[in-house]
Amino acid sequence: MNRVYVCSCFGITEKQVKEHAEAGACTPRQIASVSKAGTDCGSCVRRIQGILGRGACPRRELLDQGNGAAALSEDMTPAGVEAAAPSRLREAA
Repeated sequence: MNRVYVCSCFGITEKQVKEHAEAGACTPRQIASVSKAGTDCGSCVRRIQGILGRGACPRRELLDQGNGAAALSEDMTPAGVEAAAPSRLREAA
């Protein structure tokens, strides 16, 4: 089996990046959120941008219409992690 690694730091392959993109991760930041790719040395971020730029994002149409931001943020939250309310963040600071 031929694996093309995009992120050597975390062992993320091109196939995995494409799978995350098909699931709705449309930006390198969203890919990082679900896979950690691009969060260590950062050398793979441009490669991830290139991969994402080759295909259409299935949710980009929703974002362009202004309807998908809430759905996208919910879908991209890692399992088991709850988002803190902004007021809680200010209290913690």
